[in-house]
Amino acid sequence: MLNYNELKVGTIFTKNDDPDPYEVLEYAFIRMQQRKPVTQLKIKNLITGKVQDYAAHQNESFYEADINAVPVVFIYHSKDQYWFHEKGKPAARFFLADEAVGDVRQYLKNNTEVKVFKFAAGDSEKIINIELPVKMDLKVTEAPPAIRGDTAQGGTKSVTLETGAKANVPLFINEGDVVRVNTTTGEYVERVEKA
Repeated sequence: MLNYNELKVGTIFTKNDDPDPYEVLEYAFIRMQQRKPVTQLKIKNLITGKVQDYAAHQNESFYEADINAVPVVFIYHSKDQYWFHEKGKPAARFFLADEAVGDVRQYLKNNTEVKVFKFAAGDSEKIINIELPVKMDLKVTEAPPAIRGDTAQGGTKSVTLETGAKANVPLFINEGDVVRVNTTTGEYVERVEKA
């Protein structure tokens, strides 16, 4: 069991009246005169993705959420299903629907190792999040040619990557180049391989 003032940033917990797991994004301990102290939080529901403000009081009950991180490998995408297998166990396959994968899908390519976070609720486990590597190398499949004089506008252009994601890259990047992209921000990091 967790105390209301132990809900620090990064803590994943469940509340007495709600079975969903929450992650603490922001934390502030407030003590006003003549009143009981309160912990002011910004929390994210890990099932729905909804972010909300929440005031935690000392008479409430909080529990550490039972979450396991499991390394898995993305195999392929077919008909709104994303197929994975547990790392080292190709026979242990499972799929996730489009909604469950979310924005992560724009960087998923075959044989990419990712982490899935499983939340144990009673007898069942539910996958609540997928974590990509922070940086990934992706091939440029479409790139407009650089036009002389473009550098006056900042020297970048929008290209399409092998997964369908778009990225702003420097003008010298061409179709067939492999670029490193930050999956958290979607920003270009560097060219890894020239076509």
